Amino acid sequence: MTHVGATRVWRGGASESEYSRRALAWAAALIGIAATALAAIGSWIPSLWGDEATSILSATRPLPSLLSMLMHVDAVHGLYYLGLRVWVDVFGPSAFSVRLPSAFAVGVCAAAVTWMCGRARSLRFAVLAGTIAVVLPRLTYAGEEARSFAFSAAFAAVLCAIVVEVSRRPSPSGRWWVWYAVVLSIGTWAFLYFMLMTLAVGAAVLLVPTLRPQWRRWLAASGAASVIAAPLLLLAATQTGQIAYLRVQTPVTVESVFVQMWFGSVWVAVIAWLLIIVAATAAVRALLRARTADGERTPPLLETLALCWLLIPMGLLLAVSPLLADFTSRYGTYAAPAAAILIAAGIRTVVHALTARGASPARRAVVGGVLIAVMLGVAAPAWASQRTPYAKNESDWNDIARTISTQAVRGDAIVFDDAARPSRRPRLAMNTAPAMFADVSDVTLKSPYPDNPTWHDTVYTVAQAAARGRFDGIDRVWVVEYKTEGITDTWGVKDLQQLGFHETRHIDGHSSEILLYERRIP
Repeated sequence: MTHVGATRVWRGGASESEYSRRALAWAAALIGIAATALAAIGSWIPSLWGDEATSILSATRPLPSLLSMLMHVDAVHGLYYLGLRVWVDVFGPSAFSVRLPSAFAVGVCAAAVTWMCGRARSLRFAVLAGTIAVVLPRLTYAGEEARSFAFSAAFAAVLCAIVVEVSRRPSPSGRWWVWYAVVLSIGTWAFLYFMLMTLAVGAAVLLVPTLRPQWRRWLAASGAASVIAAPLLLLAATQTGQIAYLRVQTPVTVESVFVQMWFGSVWVAVIAWLLIIVAATAAVRALLRARTADGERTPPLLETLALCWLLIPMGLLLAVSPLLADFTSRYGTYAAPAAAILIAAGIRTVVHALTARGASPARRAVVGGVLIAVMLGVAAPAWASQRTPYAKNESDWNDIARTISTQAVRGDAIVFDDAARPSRRPRLAMNTAPAMFADVSDVTLKSPYPDNPTWHDTVYTVAQAAARGRFDGIDRVWVVEYKTEGITDTWGVKDLQQLGFHETRHIDGHSSEILLYERRIP
């Protein structure tokens, strides 16, 4: 290493800052790869479930059919469906395949968290925050789900990384705000509520003195993104009926907000919230005590940005949820990276407090190591529980498909319970794995999903299908009923009995019951 004036130069001619950026880039890349790998491992184990079926059925229908569907329902996920359609055309619609893009998105998210924390603070802190993002239960869950939520987290992390880059420059180029507008626009088209990140960033711009001079550029970039997203906002406003069931199905509770939103289990939530409170308290103290030369209060950039990111978007959604009935815990996925940053900041604050009290380096290292180990330790069971066979909304579609594939014979018919709400109907087991049902005829099918303006099939009742001759020549019918809380539906059973069929076999599943009805009892 040599010195040139006040700038240190390393071998090869790179300055120390260039060398640090390279080290940070490598750290971000490695942490991103680790996040993708951790999310992808075991992602093929859980059965697909209703929301993922929506993604798969949307992505596998012909493009004109998909565009027609988006004019009726699910426009807010349209960009994700279009992207998944391209992916499925290349890699197929298996559970692992359709979930893998989300794992890549979580990798981008963790890499962006690492980068912004390194740019705002230090490489050591960047690795800590990135590691927390890798294991945070909300992100490991999103990374194994065929939905757009992991992408919303990735876009949010990239958006905030851009804001950090702006804060580091005395006179930032306008291109940074162009990139901000681009990411905000794409993120909103991928997930409608991502537009609320505008307010989170705006609050940080007003609170942080190094960002405050940029408020006009922030306003212009946010306005441009809003204009680009306006068609989606208008179209989504006409489709609110598709989520009306959330009013009674997913009430906002203390557990759904403080546990399930980001942390997945009570132990993770308790430790995470304690560390977040420590970080937030330290940030408020810094806001009240620190002064610049001209007397302005100077809050820490990362904590301020992360607190605005964590609290403002989800706070607004929670505030209006009684009116819109439009809330599930997964909507908070794009704020999960902020939680990871604040958890890391809490650990850092504890260690710095020990430093201020004269603790030895060994003691500080032990305390910091214990906090990190505890956080990783309580997150591990949550990760494992996400990769059990029935982890996705108790869905047991793999069991249904396996049973029919191994026990049905060619010429058998199948009838699916149509009484459950569309996202829980066992028919989706066949829609998402049609090859497993090759030996049975779908006698109640009225109109397959590609021919409908919605994402699911329409069907006849058993009596209507019988009136159309669908059961002529059929001696064996498999009936798949939905089961919840120990209560099993009996959709179509009476009509089958009136046709002369009698139950000859009963298979009790996790969330379903599979019955075999025959005209003649052997």
